[in-house]
Parts: sequence; structure tokens; C-alpha cells
Amino acid sequence: MRKEIIFTEKAPKPIGPYSQAVRVGDFLFLSGMVAINPATGKVEETDVSSQTRRIMENARAVLEAAGLSFEHVVKATVYLANPDDFAAMNEVYSQYFPQNPPARTTVAAHFPRKEFLVEIDFIAYVGR
Repeated sequence: MRKEIIFTEKAPKPIGPYSQAVRVGDFLFLSGMVAINPATGKVEETDVSSQTRRIMENARAVLEAAGLSFEHVVKATVYLANPDDFAAMNEVYSQYFPQNPPARTTVAAHFPRKEFLVEIDFIAYVGR
């Protein structure tokens, strides 16, 4: 098995023992992302819509670092601190997948830091 670590300065640096993304075979696995601004290292957005947009832009940067785009994403998992925020998150999320969206699971989650309202992870198909 060949494992390739993907890293870009255009997305938040990992704050623990994990990688932004790992490519194995035909798949790229992106770690769960929260709304951290990569330039400041801080959460600046205070509502779920803005946090979702920040996460999607961070994910775009990681995908691009691997030579991919959102068109390659086949699975996403969304974690919401408040299930009532689903519609607001979904409105922003759907803008990044206007056609052929990936499979997705959305679950309620408890985050260790209260400013985190949403976290999203992705799996992309690299293909050969």
C-alpha cells in the first residue's frame, strides 16, 4: 500500500496527529474540517452558513492541492452541533455541488469547542 499525505498552506494546519488528506489507491480521504481560517488559525464565522462556506473553501484548497475538485467527491459526512441548522448548512453546501452531488450522511454531534457549529469530511475518487 502506498499512502500519500496531502498538505496545503491554503487550508488550516492540522492541530493534532492527523493529515489534511491522505491518498490511498484511487481514493482521497479528507479529514473532518471545521471553520478555521487558514490565514489566522482562528474561527471567525459565528453562524452555520458562514462556517459551512469556510469549510467548503478549505476543502476546495485541499482537493486542488491533490489535483482534484468537488466533482471528484463521492461521499461527505456532515456533523452539526444543532440539527436545526440543517437547512442553513444545506443551502450553502448545495452551491458547491450543483450537479451530481455525492452521497452524504448528516448527524448531530457534540464538539469540544462551542464555536464549532459544523464539521464536514469528504472522500474523493481519484481514479486512474
